[in-house]
Amino acid sequence: GKVVPAWYIQEVTVTHNGRTVLSADWGPAVSKSPYLQFMLKGAKVGDRIGVSWKDNRGATRTDEAGVLIA
Repeated sequence: GKVVPAWYIQEVTVTHNGRTVLSADWGPAVSKSPYLQFMLKGAKVGDRIGVSWKDNRGATRTDEAGVLIA
């Protein structure tokens, strides 16, 4: 019977070497553990891919990884 406050990812941004290549606005209907998959043309070994998100409570996170296989 308790009300559970909403807590979900609102904004997702993917960058390739610092340039935004994907931007998405999500809402409360997205899964608790969302899976994101996309295709990126032109990436080379060593390029940097970054993923950032912001939730509806103002928390943010950014992770970055290098391309291993092109």
